[in-house]
Amino acid sequence: MIKIYASLFLLFAVIAGVNAQSQPAAPKDTIKIQPVTVKAYLSEQPVLNVPASINVINQQQLDVQPQNSFVPVLNSQPGVRAEERSPGSYRLSIRGSLLRSPFGVRDVKIYFDEIPLTDAGGNTYLNAIDFNSIHNMEVLKGPDGSLFGANTGGVVLMTPVNHHADSSFLTAGLNGGSYGFVHENTALQQRAGNYQLNLDQAYENYSGYRQHSAMHRNYLQMVNSWNYNKNDQFRLLGFYSSLDYQTPGGLTLAQYEADPSLARPATKTIPGSVEQNAGIYQKMLFGGAVNEYHFDDHWRNVLSVFGTYVDFANPFITDYEQRYESTYGFRTYFEYTSNDRVIYKWKADFGIEWQQTNADINNYGNDLGVRDTAQTLDKINTNQHFLFARYVADFAKRLHVEGALSLNYYDYEFKNLFPNDEAAFTDRSFTPQLMPRIALAYQLSNQFVWRASISRGYSTPTTSEIRPTDHQINPNLQAQDGWNYETGLRFFNKDESLYLDASVFYYHINNAIVPRFNADETEYYINAGGLNQPGMEIYFSDWLIKQRNTGFIRGLQFTESLTLDHFTFSNDYHDVNGSYAGNQLTGVPDQVIVTSLQFKLPQYFYFYIEYNYTSRIPLTDASTAFAPAYNLLQAKAGWHHYIGAKTRLEVYAGADNLLNEKYSLGDDFNAVGNRFYNAAAPRNYYAGMSVIF
Repeated sequence: MIKIYASLFLLFAVIAGVNAQSQPAAPKDTIKIQPVTVKAYLSEQPVLNVPASINVINQQQLDVQPQNSFVPVLNSQPGVRAEERSPGSYRLSIRGSLLRSPFGVRDVKIYFDEIPLTDAGGNTYLNAIDFNSIHNMEVLKGPDGSLFGANTGGVVLMTPVNHHADSSFLTAGLNGGSYGFVHENTALQQRAGNYQLNLDQAYENYSGYRQHSAMHRNYLQMVNSWNYNKNDQFRLLGFYSSLDYQTPGGLTLAQYEADPSLARPATKTIPGSVEQNAGIYQKMLFGGAVNEYHFDDHWRNVLSVFGTYVDFANPFITDYEQRYESTYGFRTYFEYTSNDRVIYKWKADFGIEWQQTNADINNYGNDLGVRDTAQTLDKINTNQHFLFARYVADFAKRLHVEGALSLNYYDYEFKNLFPNDEAAFTDRSFTPQLMPRIALAYQLSNQFVWRASISRGYSTPTTSEIRPTDHQINPNLQAQDGWNYETGLRFFNKDESLYLDASVFYYHINNAIVPRFNADETEYYINAGGLNQPGMEIYFSDWLIKQRNTGFIRGLQFTESLTLDHFTFSNDYHDVNGSYAGNQLTGVPDQVIVTSLQFKLPQYFYFYIEYNYTSRIPLTDASTAFAPAYNLLQAKAGWHHYIGAKTRLEVYAGADNLLNEKYSLGDDFNAVGNRFYNAAAPRNYYAGMSVIF
């Protein structure tokens, strides 16, 4: 089936490319579209020539989404699935399954500017960040450990400063909506000569649709940059986040159908979420320094040093977990760029990233939400570092070839403080692994590029998998790895108002790390076997009516995102209960279609509408239960009003789940007692305003 789709799509692309090049010149009042560039591969370059599957989420795409969560905008990208089981409880996967992540973000490497947000233990606190404090995101799909270290999912790069806003300003926003939603944010950008200061502050509160699902977050962010030479910059950046949210827990199908808004009730033997005051209390301090220096026209260096501290508490139904995690490290790379020749040009990079995370993980009894007597107290210190190199060559400005390689090291040490009172650490080291990537792109025309790549993914167990909720450290858990093969095409028309990106891939993973559950609902992890992951992704965007200053419709953009997967368990995938060979991969819909229209209207009015179809999702490895397919419709309308030369007022309103679908956005897979379902909110509304001075 994928071959048929790929053949039809290739034919469509060629025809569309020819039509795009024969379009008449744009009218004089047409507004020029800003070219799309990416920085994912160490230096800024046009996205057209990048030989990788990459999605760029710019400020304009962020602006038309609800401003309370990253989930809708991430789900608008093919191959990406974000979930929020309750407000503040994120999960994220790229070309893969959330089966490995009962909670949190794993197997995806995330960077905040040049600094890894993902710690050495493999955990990422994406929910710490406020939506309005990020202005650009680049999503690299498929394994890319050659430059970014161990991962088998993908990489996300987040930019905390809008580089297209080059003046001083002050902005303030306030929005609110259904179920007690309130979100306030302010931002300051102050430019003085070669200095720029960016400060962001945000507060968010949400009572939640479900019982016991309230969330609130306080957030402060700072970026201070100094351009001490024409091309050289030093910047300090960091944020502090205080996030609390309640966890209502999963429901059985009968409970979900009777009243999806309820929290998980108590049973004869186990208390419920409300009784145990289940929730997350998370404080995070993150910071670092980045320096970019050009030695001459050929050599440059980028160096970042960073540190993170996390105070994490989780009163759960069965216990009370407290974690204290400190991370520190550095990342640096040198780049050499050859002279710009017509026939041949090349570039080389080499560098190192080093991280250390030290974690105290303590479990106590949970007495109605209050920490009780100690059960298990452990220390786990994790080190992850890798060396990387990359060589890129362009021939006749048509053929782009690159090869990259990293050598990855991973080890951890652990000891139990209670009840065993161990005096020394026990070491666990993994064999160093090479992660290569070979890619090429050929420019068939000035707007049409074909690409292909082969890359290896490698992902070590995270701290939460080595020491899961059963309190048993598992030094026998192995890393998962695999090879990804893909090809694709990308083209723009001449004014870049039309954009198409398509790819087909096959990814096979060995030794997949997956959770299993004891009767008391504590979890442990095993290497269950292989995964077969063939898929196809298409992203298409076209300004059907190009942006202009006259007419009633002053711009109409159509966007289509299509994900087609056929992910299954390999022949060797099994656990103690049997084999699951050939079953659909748990947690992955085989079809996701996202369609949107954006209208630009007179007097700076705008209207945005988005439709999302997600096919049914298997909830167990045995494929004995499925979450039904759902259709989501969201819309947003707004108005910009300019007061003088610099002041701009925006008023907007929107609605989510307009079709009032009953669905679960974040199921619990293979759940004990078949408690799979975490209901999302029915039809809900929001409104807000912002002002820029």
